[in-house]
Amino acid sequence: MISGATGALAVAMVVLVKNHGVEYLFMTVILMGIIQVGLGVLKQGQLIRMVPYPVMLGFVNGLAIVIFLAQLEHFKVETHDGGEQWLAGSALLIMIGLVVTTIAVIYLAQKLTSKFPSALAGILVVSAIVIFGGVDTTTVGDFSSISGNLPTFGVPDVPMNFETLWIILPYAFILAAIGLIESLLTSSLIDGITETKGQNNRECMAQGAANIITGFFGGMGGCATIGQSLINMKSGARLRISGTVAALLLLAYIVVASPLIELIPIAALVGVMVFLVIGTFAWSSFRIIRKIPVSDAFVIILVSAITVATNLAVAVIIGVIVSALVFAWNAARSIYVVAEDENPEDGEQSFRRTYTLHGQLFFASISSFRDLFNPVTDPNEVVIDFQYSRVWDHSGMEAIVELAQRYDRADQQLHLLHLSANCQRILEKANVIVDSDPGNDPSYRVTVSGVGGTDGGH
Repeated sequence: MISGATGALAVAMVVLVKNHGVEYLFMTVILMGIIQVGLGVLKQGQLIRMVPYPVMLGFVNGLAIVIFLAQLEHFKVETHDGGEQWLAGSALLIMIGLVVTTIAVIYLAQKLTSKFPSALAGILVVSAIVIFGGVDTTTVGDFSSISGNLPTFGVPDVPMNFETLWIILPYAFILAAIGLIESLLTSSLIDGITETKGQNNRECMAQGAANIITGFFGGMGGCATIGQSLINMKSGARLRISGTVAALLLLAYIVVASPLIELIPIAALVGVMVFLVIGTFAWSSFRIIRKIPVSDAFVIILVSAITVATNLAVAVIIGVIVSALVFAWNAARSIYVVAEDENPEDGEQSFRRTYTLHGQLFFASISSFRDLFNPVTDPNEVVIDFQYSRVWDHSGMEAIVELAQRYDRADQQLHLLHLSANCQRILEKANVIVDSDPGNDPSYRVTVSGVGGTDGGH
């Protein structure tokens, strides 16, 4: 992966710099790095597993659209009054021709050899055409000079007090989250392409350490850049050293070779990015969109749209939330019971009824769980078997307690079978259940009277 400053981070930094100055940004970047290192030490990098595949597809498609839309800006020219207008005439034809030529060279270079980076081949060929052919088109140097000097070490010039901490802390957490989300998603994306497995917790610590150092050298911080990482990977890079080489070459370009870089035509860079967009966009999503559940299709489109409208981090967070809600809704509708009655012996209400519960009991399913039982019509003794179910949260526990109270008010006995050990412990602490047969664990008899009053009888 290639790391650097990204647009997603820059958007979150604007308000901080505007209201408090750039020195506060440097201090925020240092704190951001500390937070990221802490998350890595606590092994929280595995949280990226919570990102569903439809969110990943939407993320990739949204990224491709964002990159493509950014390239359209290079087809505009500044007017005399300070505005912008689209290229026209020969200037437009030249721009399109050079972009298409770059894409064609990259495509052919990939077919001919894997030993030489195809993107570099495209840039070199089109640059040679422009320089030696005298083609009139915009170059990197027409926008601004990229030359610079080595950064110097320095402690951010901000007051070292709690007031400063309260100013930068919210921004630091936001930047740390955005940086890790973008980096870990990039890692997952590249893992899928290269069939390798990255180390998420190590990535958290490495990125955090880099941001800490960056803050002391007047940098804005950064994370993995998806576009550059994909270019790096598709150019043949497979080792971690490629990221270090990229950083050293970038440093060399800025400090030493900036005059040469400024000769590169913008059209060549646009062509590289357009080719990247073609390779990045998940075209298969059009093919599968009608074959997958409607909720998954909605998540793909939603994440793509939010990525274009806001940024990648916000889109992924919203996508995960929507996916989680959809899962909770579907799981809540999948709870049911299978009832079985033993043969009556001493009357219609003296037999035992066993309910075998299927599905997950949690906050979203407790309403359906309540509707599965009716103490008024049930026999005097009822058994609920949790062998094929699992109680996941406190809401599920409360639903069991409430059901026990309903059966108690109906003067009926309720037995709970195959509860998990954790669930048993919680109900025992609440004085809801007692062991009705110590030699036949885990068969329990509900003691509802111990829940609502002081009587602890069985």
